[in-house]
Amino acid sequence: MSLTIGIDVGGTKLLGGVVDENGNVLSHARSETPREGGRKLLQNIADLAKELIADNKIEAVGLSAAGFVSSDRKTMLAAPNIADWNGVDLDKELNELIGLPVVIENDANAAAWGEAKFGAGKNQDHVMLLTIGTGIGGGLVINGNLHRGAFGVAAEFGHVRVVPEGHLCGCGARGCFEQYASGNALLRHAREAIAASPELARNLLSRGDGSVNGLTGAAITDAARDGDPVALAAFNTTAQWLGAGIATLSVVLDPRFVIIGGGVIDAGDILLKPTREAVARYMPFAGKHPYPEIIPAALGNKAGLIGVSDLARR
Repeated sequence: MSLTIGIDVGGTKLLGGVVDENGNVLSHARSETPREGGRKLLQNIADLAKELIADNKIEAVGLSAAGFVSSDRKTMLAAPNIADWNGVDLDKELNELIGLPVVIENDANAAAWGEAKFGAGKNQDHVMLLTIGTGIGGGLVINGNLHRGAFGVAAEFGHVRVVPEGHLCGCGARGCFEQYASGNALLRHAREAIAASPELARNLLSRGDGSVNGLTGAAITDAARDGDPVALAAFNTTAQWLGAGIATLSVVLDPRFVIIGGGVIDAGDILLKPTREAVARYMPFAGKHPYPEIIPAALGNKAGLIGVSDLARR
């Protein structure tokens, strides 16, 4: 049996697991992501890996993290949310600490591979993943291969510009897709709906601390499930942008499946149904060619761990 370790580096925690060749997580462990990043984070990753190695014969370690990874999957070129991790040769540093081959992958790429190989897109060769959270991450599998691009930074779908001179994005550009169709965008759409219909918003606001600033994505989702019109309006606006973006990307990439993951997918068909309708509405040459299926992710927060553990074998 072929065993590898996958470790997913999040903003606050490390999630690691021993994974077999069928994508089964046989054991798992957690640790913290230290705020200072750098060497301290490398040591925490190594300690976590050694904990998992102790009772298993491991071939390699895969590491997934948000950021730009070099095309040879050795160096973290830029990690905007991790301190002191820009331009770090993680393969060399971690190999010295762990004593096993180490493969690095962007977290959304790793999740896309996990879903395409073992999850919602299993047995399909043309799969696009959108992770809808604070922003929008992306991954792309073409002809059964993970597409990284010439410089290793492909599939940053969240930073496709959809509104010229629109909302300022954290990347420095304006009008990026994630400013209109992410979890943060859902909150903004809800605030705008509250401002437009304050009398209707009392129920929604009561689910937080009573203020607009106290509103959370979970509260909007719960209210939408209960039929709250303001919450549903916020989801519908988000879905229109999401569907329009998927339609545009599909014309270029022609995926068989578009898998939607991330925290916002907890809303299920409250988000997916209007998104599918929007894709059909905004698709160029509508009705003249097949559309991709829009489906929810299947592996949850283990998609990146499972995906990168398999990529470590390759």
